[in-house]
Amino acid sequence: MPPSTTTDYSVYLVTDSTPAILRDKDLPAVVEASLRGGGVTVVQYRDKNGPRDEVVAMARRLHALTRRYGVPLLINDRVDVAVEIGCEGVHIGQDDMALQQARKLLGPDKIIGVTASSKDEALKACAAGASYLGIGTVYATSTKKDTKSIIGPSGVREILSALYSAGYSSTPTVCIGGVNASNASAVLSQSASPHKSLDGIAVVSAIIAAEDPGAVSRDLLGMVIRAKIPDVVAMVGRTTPLSHNMTNLVSEPGGRGAGGDFLVLFRNVLRGVIGV
Repeated sequence: MPPSTTTDYSVYLVTDSTPAILRDKDLPAVVEASLRGGGVTVVQYRDKNGPRDEVVAMARRLHALTRRYGVPLLINDRVDVAVEIGCEGVHIGQDDMALQQARKLLGPDKIIGVTASSKDEALKACAAGASYLGIGTVYATSTKKDTKSIIGPSGVREILSALYSAGYSSTPTVCIGGVNASNASAVLSQSASPHKSLDGIAVVSAIIAAEDPGAVSRDLLGMVIRAKIPDVVAMVGRTTPLSHNMTNLVSEPGGRGAGGDFLVLFRNVLRGVIGV
């Protein structure tokens, strides 16, 4: 799987196995429900402190699920685990292994995402060859205790603007930190810069703690798709009636509820037009 341009980052699920979030549920069952629902497009398995053999075993179970649904599995921080199970890549933070070292271990075709909470961190990661950026923390959250700063949607927008100005507009970006179904649409619209918008949202408890992970994942995907409509319309609207028809389909009462069919159709349009 190529490291960035063919990956759909729309709804990026980051797992959390702590009792406060997962409660007594089975993590693979929750992940499968979110995948079966058709909303989650990337899964990141995060367990920084678990015994290695247990982490490897869980990673193998999750990878079997994600492969079944055609979704990439990334491992947070633990590059050795990603190498052992042969998954699609890793996500590394500012205090984790250097990107260049991770690339040597993983090879040229694996996805390597990097956390960025400032313009400087984002630009350095892109210069080093990051496959995508995880920008945040957007809002305060209980799932990450090492949060360096809360940047809000305006901070995300500043980073996106800096990426465009530096020539990194094609680097995919997601935001993370307190994003859920009640604020995702606002985050997507308020963070958009004039020339670059987010490619997706990364969520943790919004899906992991949900009673119906599949339904929540579909709702989140719908929000991301609607946020991307202006980008698609700008590209194809002047030469084809497709954008007009698509916009009508979204805005008509019940248009989204034709439900899965529309989401699949529009995701295919996005992939074909802007490569998400």
